[in-house]
Amino acid sequence: MPLWIAVTLAAATFQTLRFMLQKILSTVTLSPVGATFSRFIYSAPVILLLLWAYLRSSGAVLPLLTPQFWGFASIGGLAQILATICVVALFKQRNFAVGITFKKTEVIQTAIIGLAVLGDTVSVLGWLAILIGLAAVLVLSKTKDSPAGLWRQLTGRASLLGLGSGVLFAVSAVSYRGATLQVEAPDAVLRAAVTLAVVVCLQTAMMLVWLALRDPAEILRVWAARRVAIWVGVTSMGGSFCWFLAFTLQNAAYVKALGQVELLLSLLATVVFFKETVTRREIVGMGLLVLSILALILAL
Repeated sequence: MPLWIAVTLAAATFQTLRFMLQKILSTVTLSPVGATFSRFIYSAPVILLLLWAYLRSSGAVLPLLTPQFWGFASIGGLAQILATICVVALFKQRNFAVGITFKKTEVIQTAIIGLAVLGDTVSVLGWLAILIGLAAVLVLSKTKDSPAGLWRQLTGRASLLGLGSGVLFAVSAVSYRGATLQVEAPDAVLRAAVTLAVVVCLQTAMMLVWLALRDPAEILRVWAARRVAIWVGVTSMGGSFCWFLAFTLQNAAYVKALGQVELLLSLLATVVFFKETVTRREIVGMGLLVLSILALILAL
């Protein structure tokens, strides 16, 4: 099995665990912004420590980072912050599995943005899979309280949060792949680790300044919630490193497509852990997305 496949499966597992923890934090103690901040502040020290340990054990040195790297890293970091806030806010609108499914529109966006920015191409079968995924989003966009009109369905709060997070996660994925490609080092693990360390430090600084200016009390609440929040940081670190490593090895659209296995994990979490119900229509929508995953895998 290619390394990028194993790493992507690990990333999806870590990410599901992180979103479960963030859902708990956002519904009990923290705002969506605070739950997002907890991800970065508690993972940054671990990431820096592991990078230092890897450099010491391997004898490698930190590579020079180009202006293009800093541009990609900054754009990707900001986009990921905004996307994560959208997803955590979405958990208050729909159940856990459907929230993750809306987020997974990022596969569609990643293919388009990757082609435009990095020239990463997708086959005809790959684009067919993307259309199937779009059909799944249209199915999932209809809620019991929605008007009959398609436009009003798609502009509901839950739909906009989900689709918005998909766009932002796509921008971050393509930006991260662009950043890793700018790191001049033959070691894929080092490229991923350096990029991750820089991005998380940037994200921590961005959110710390924002909260200090807008809601300093939330910083104290993040500290008070540390018994759960620290695990958000640990799972975030594991998932982010695996995503970054996969981006150094494969087209970001294909990595995100395989990462759709997270749907099955989130469905399991919805039923077993959160004791939430999943409707027949929601199962059909998620089934269509799974079908789009299989078609994209065949396109590789």
